[in-house]
Amino acid sequence: MKKLVLLIGIFVSIAIVACSNDTEPTTAVAEDVVVTLDWFQNANHVGVYEAVDKGFFADENLNVTVEPPADPTAILGLVATGKSDFAFYYQPDLLQARQEGVPVVAVAGIVQQPLNSIMTLKSSGIETPAGLAGKKIGTPGLPWNDAMLTTMLESDGVSIDDVQVVDLGWNVSPGLMAGEVDAIIGVYWTYESIIMANEGFQTNVLYPHDWGVPSYYELVLVTSEENIVNNPELVERFVRAFNKGYGQAASDPQGSVDTMLSLNPEAEIDEPTDREGVELLAPLWKSEGAPVGSFDDSRWESLVEWMKAQDLLDDSLVARDAYDSSFSR
Repeated sequence: MKKLVLLIGIFVSIAIVACSNDTEPTTAVAEDVVVTLDWFQNANHVGVYEAVDKGFFADENLNVTVEPPADPTAILGLVATGKSDFAFYYQPDLLQARQEGVPVVAVAGIVQQPLNSIMTLKSSGIETPAGLAGKKIGTPGLPWNDAMLTTMLESDGVSIDDVQVVDLGWNVSPGLMAGEVDAIIGVYWTYESIIMANEGFQTNVLYPHDWGVPSYYELVLVTSEENIVNNPELVERFVRAFNKGYGQAASDPQGSVDTMLSLNPEAEIDEPTDREGVELLAPLWKSEGAPVGSFDDSRWESLVEWMKAQDLLDDSLVARDAYDSSFSR
């Protein structure tokens, strides 16, 4: 994976301004906060729009602007330099960025299970990693996906040497539908599987946490170390409202898509896919017996140990430094 280029310099601190006079009570001016999405608007993001629309952020005296990224590779740099206060990001990629010195920390779990997966066409009859022996597997060409593929194969008694890996870049789904490969990895079972089904291609999904890969948080909410140290009260208020938004979305998934659409009238949103996908995502916004947004220490530790074993991280990375669970208890 390409190393992230850091421009760590100026951090923006936003203060609450209080206005008062002799005859009127003191009124706090809402703090402006920017949160950057990980990608274009989709069903993964409905909770933050619910928090905006239902006034959960306003209740915390926050004026929140939600922005899709102009450059998805620059998201953590925006947070690290204070140009964005919070962002959606991926747990494995956050860990690798931390190793490179990016001062960004996860403060809430969003999607509490992996969405990445191996997919095959139902017509192929391939339903297990062992069934991929002798087959072509399309990947985006990223080390993370290659490591996942290797582990899933080995968990079912097959070696990476028993398959042919084909780098398809970002065209993995079209490659499977066109018959260029027999399986693909690096695709979300809550998104690409729906799109392919709508094109007439039913799929089998092989979940990584069923085949040797530790379960992890596909999406997390991140902020800067600077915010946690110097403005923890802001982080606490934002996370509280943010988690409340995802609780609302979980209770009314289709209503949350309505909200996202109404707040983004100019965006190109794939409504049919998101309406189907949100029903798959809603159960994943909380772990059983745990509140929305919470973290499990053991899951961070197990993922870090697995990534070290796969040479995706080195021994310098300490899992506990990458997240702060105190804001989502």
